[in-house]
Amino acid sequence: MCVERVSTSKSHILKSWDRIRSSFWFLPVLMSGGAIAMAGVTIALERPVTEHLRNWGWELSGGTEGASALMATVTGSMITIAGVVFSMTLVALSLTSSQLGPRLLRNFMRDTTTQVVLGMFVATFLYCLLVLRTIGVVDGDAFVPHVSIAFGVLLAVVSVGVLIYFIHHVSVSIQANEVVARVGSELIQGVDRLYPAGSGQEEHLRSEPPDPGFLEIFKREARPVCADGDGYLQLIDREALVELAVEMDLVIRIELRPGHYVVAGWPLVQVWPGTLVNEKLIRRINSLFALGHERMPRQDVEFMVNQLVEIAVRALSPGLNDPFTAIASVDRLGSGLCRL
Repeated sequence: MCVERVSTSKSHILKSWDRIRSSFWFLPVLMSGGAIAMAGVTIALERPVTEHLRNWGWELSGGTEGASALMATVTGSMITIAGVVFSMTLVALSLTSSQLGPRLLRNFMRDTTTQVVLGMFVATFLYCLLVLRTIGVVDGDAFVPHVSIAFGVLLAVVSVGVLIYFIHHVSVSIQANEVVARVGSELIQGVDRLYPAGSGQEEHLRSEPPDPGFLEIFKREARPVCADGDGYLQLIDREALVELAVEMDLVIRIELRPGHYVVAGWPLVQVWPGTLVNEKLIRRINSLFALGHERMPRQDVEFMVNQLVEIAVRALSPGLNDPFTAIASVDRLGSGLCRL
């Protein structure tokens, strides 16, 4: 009987981290929180630092009306540009999905530059909005946070530079050769991570073929541990699985590899001796297998190979007829396979 997973293993932590890295909200939320904290800090330091600004001639002129107008202008422009950046991102995603394949959307969503740019404009908007609400008359005295306004203007200037860089970044990132190179680099990194140089020879020297008699016993007495859900097998915590086998003196044979689709009730592993299989062991083994709605490249080299193949096949279709993109895909595929 297969029951629900209750423990958190390395595979589930890596799965959650990959999901966060592939989201548009994580970095913008962190940067927005930093902007909120910075607004509080700059307002708290307002009175001690204002005298120095006045001595240096950096004090804002125009009173509360001028300060409010300046912050309102920056606030409105930042949220407007954030909408433009989001629209440009959607256009890039749509173009990539239609021409190169929908599975490449994940690569664009993992792009740190896009996440930082979105976070920069949203953070500047929140910072200026919080500073704007502090400008006014308090107990008959006009309060103008000069330090906060100066920092807000600095953020606005930096945001303009970020926007210029983002336009360049989008125009480069949607080029076919750049996309192919990015997937090819991910394939090479995956091969180097899963198959380090020399590991195959070392394992061959240490390993010995199992006793044929034991194979017959294993086939007869081993008991399967079934999956408790449906989805693609994304990650396997192999280190924890080996530790479990050593701890309980088990022989465990993995029946599936990352990238396979799993149906609830299908065997994930075969365990010998089968008499030791109980509900606790089933829960523990299931917790070491992470299932999801899509394949992940961390332990699935074939997924990255399929991405390059898909780009090449689409490039050779009559609708695109782009043989040079297909050649680039084959070249990158060869670079990855030569490392196996």
